[in-house]
Amino acid sequence: MRYNHLGNSGIQVSGICLGTMTFGEQNSEEEAHHQLDCAVEHGINFIDTAELYAIPPKAETYGRTEEIIGSWLAKNNNREAVVLASKIAGPGADWVSHIRGGKTRFNAEHIPQALDASLKRLQTDYLDLYQLHWPERQTNYFGRLGYQHPDTEESLTPIRHVLEALETQVKAGKIRAIGLSNETPWGLMQFLSIAKEYDLPKIVSVQNPYSLINRSYEVGCAEISHREDVGLLAYSPLGFGVLTGKYLNGARPDNARITLWPDYARYLNTEAVAATEAYVELARDNDLDPTQMALAYVSSRPFVTSTIIGATTMAQLKTNITSINLQLDESIISAIDHIHVQYPNPAP
Repeated sequence: MRYNHLGNSGIQVSGICLGTMTFGEQNSEEEAHHQLDCAVEHGINFIDTAELYAIPPKAETYGRTEEIIGSWLAKNNNREAVVLASKIAGPGADWVSHIRGGKTRFNAEHIPQALDASLKRLQTDYLDLYQLHWPERQTNYFGRLGYQHPDTEESLTPIRHVLEALETQVKAGKIRAIGLSNETPWGLMQFLSIAKEYDLPKIVSVQNPYSLINRSYEVGCAEISHREDVGLLAYSPLGFGVLTGKYLNGARPDNARITLWPDYARYLNTEAVAATEAYVELARDNDLDPTQMALAYVSSRPFVTSTIIGATTMAQLKTNITSINLQLDESIISAIDHIHVQYPNPAP
């Protein structure tokens, strides 16, 4: 396993991070504990979760993933051995109406409410990394294209006040470091510049999607990662499993995420399927596992701090974890870039 610095936090995290949003929905508590055991045995020290999980979000499973991780931590008494990250959900009156009425604000009221509830479920008194799951404001995330500025916008929490609310929790010892998720270049720079201006906590990471079929992070955010020491925690590095090739030719494997929830088809449009066919063919022509090639590419990018993997079976998990040991040679990188030129960011 490789380890990287988490921004300027002084925390070192494994190059592979265990994502947990299947815990409590596709995976039982027992299966989840086995995954966590396996991850630690393979050198993973970084676990990412969120109050929102399990996925798909619903009131019945809200917070269940954190509870499962909490029971594992209590059973193993190994809190100090892991870097634990969670997130406060943003607003969304329709699909997250069960969380604070869908009207979350990143303010001095909601941040401690959400954080304390997460800590209780996780059976810990601190988080190593606390992230804002998506922005308060209306902007481009979760695959939205074509930015449109809203004519009217509800009163937003000023970023200075967001950072002050987080600073209070840092000073209380409940958070070691802070990060963003599903953020834009404008948002990243606002958080960084305001933190510097008012001597407030600096973000150390951003958790955004990044994969062979979604390299949009490179366009504006990668330079920020490099210049400002804010590494990417890359989520959906397999595009909801699409880049494994298991959905090609119309296949819908039993119990696979897109089979169970067809609405999660953002990575299965015509261009994304064509690009996936090309990447899978490239891997197989070079005796590579398509899954490992896709993950190894993400992990090899200098702006990536950790690649967040998720699995529903132990076989998938081990394949994903051991991708960290695959070094892609320049001919493979060049071929990947050639396909990217043919199919640029088909599934942002």
